[in-house]
Amino acid sequence: MKTQTAMDLTGKLLISMPGMEDPRFDASVILICTHTGDGAMGLIVNKPVTDLSFKTLLEQLGIPHLPAGRGISVHFGGPVERGRGFVLHSPDYYAKDGTMSITGSYGMTATQDVLRALGRGEGPTQALLALGYAGWGPGQLEAEILRNDWLTTDAPADLVFASDAGAKWGAALRHLGVEPMALSSTAGRA
Repeated sequence: MKTQTAMDLTGKLLISMPGMEDPRFDASVILICTHTGDGAMGLIVNKPVTDLSFKTLLEQLGIPHLPAGRGISVHFGGPVERGRGFVLHSPDYYAKDGTMSITGSYGMTATQDVLRALGRGEGPTQALLALGYAGWGPGQLEAEILRNDWLTTDAPADLVFASDAGAKWGAALRHLGVEPMALSSTAGRA
């Protein structure tokens, strides 16, 4: 049974602060897919994988695809289960036994059904594929936020699915009303 947490960040963005000690999360933007008292799970949405295209992935899995294909980007979703794929997508696609709704604004599907649909040129109108995920144990994410490792904000789809992954970190900060150049890599307490 999943227990609720006082701070539910499901459907929100985490924006890593300068000076993040873990280099895997440096300048990361993460969509939190679930956050309960048992922990949290999210997908990094701004770190594209440069050595694997969506078309090549479909070919490796033996999934037929249209020659032109859709421009689905493949991302490093996080350091946990890096061999496992998660399709983060718009809520217009739903597989009964495979899609998790994220606050009604997003869906996450981890079955090959969504890959087959995308290969046919169908499926969700917006999507990105994440290999692996970011995970936190009970209270871990809350402690990292209190330590000033992360800022949080809402998650507009135009930012999450933007084609320029390199601009998402700055765009997420500006969406929050913070100018990226104004951030310091050292935190203080008042």
